[in-house]
Amino acid sequence: MSGSGAMWPNGTSLGACFRPVNITLQERRAIASPWFAVSFCALGLGSNLLALSVLAGARPGAGPRSSFLALLCGLVLTDFLGLLVTGAVVASQHATLLDWRVTDPGCRLCHFMGVAMVFFGLCPLLLGATMAAERFVGITRPFSRPAATSQRSWTTVGLVWVVAGALGLLPLLGLGRYSVQYPGSWCFLTLGAQRGDVAFGLMFALLGSASVGLSLLLNTVSVATLCRVYHTREATQRPRDCEVEMMVQLVGIMVVATVCWMPLLVFIIQTLLQMPPVMSPSGQLSRATEHQLLIYLRVATWNQILDPWVYILFRRSVLRRLHPRLSSRLPAVSLRPPPAQAMLSGP
Repeated sequence: MSGSGAMWPNGTSLGACFRPVNITLQERRAIASPWFAVSFCALGLGSNLLALSVLAGARPGAGPRSSFLALLCGLVLTDFLGLLVTGAVVASQHATLLDWRVTDPGCRLCHFMGVAMVFFGLCPLLLGATMAAERFVGITRPFSRPAATSQRSWTTVGLVWVVAGALGLLPLLGLGRYSVQYPGSWCFLTLGAQRGDVAFGLMFALLGSASVGLSLLLNTVSVATLCRVYHTREATQRPRDCEVEMMVQLVGIMVVATVCWMPLLVFIIQTLLQMPPVMSPSGQLSRATEHQLLIYLRVATWNQILDPWVYILFRRSVLRRLHPRLSSRLPAVSLRPPPAQAMLSGP
């Protein structure tokens, strides 16, 4: 297991995930109520269940919309499972007064949660980039890609899960370490100065940042292309309502991911590269650093709660209720020219 030869000098036979944490017994008792964690988790689970029920009742049709809804369903399902798994661990630790040493002296639960945090953290970012790439190709190169199917999209979701899972398992294979984080309710990658900690932390943060950056680039080009097509073609050749709807939802998902995750990812990179190292040889972090990490983690967790609401609120049926003019505009058919016109414009 990870850290078998890299334990902090805690003077006990406890597992390698334990390091000094700046919290007293009185503080632990004062903040150990599980109600906040349970309420937060229940809100997220309810939001994702609502989105899944709406997705189940949607009519996917065929082609790009079917593929997009499959990817979106994979994203919402991943968010739901992430909140369920990590929320259950956090709530259980609050119920035991945040004393991880008593409930998990061998660090098995800590390693499991560390893997889950990395896996369920990266998956939404990778899936957001995947959805952006799918829409980019569908809008800018509609004739150059194979037919989009929900089966192909679910295969893509599976590949994303494999990539995120493989990265999350690296500390268990010796690259990096998972450790208990302030205030003792969760485990995450270690912001230490050892090469393995730095390498793994940078891999996680840079891959997440690259996913957000790729989403921003591809979505910007896709939106610009849709706007250009809408303003330069006749009404019968303009983008369909569903294509505009998918882009609005995708931009919303990108904005949520950027706002929620970039502060944490940038903080991880800055902390790992800071000289002299932020973490002492004994594994101690300053109180300010521990508090910052906890705040940024809580902000990142909102991504799993807000993602489903992007789909719930930015559907055509909801938007038309808010803006009745949208339902009265001329119906649009497709980004592609109609067959007859295509034949006339051919050689």
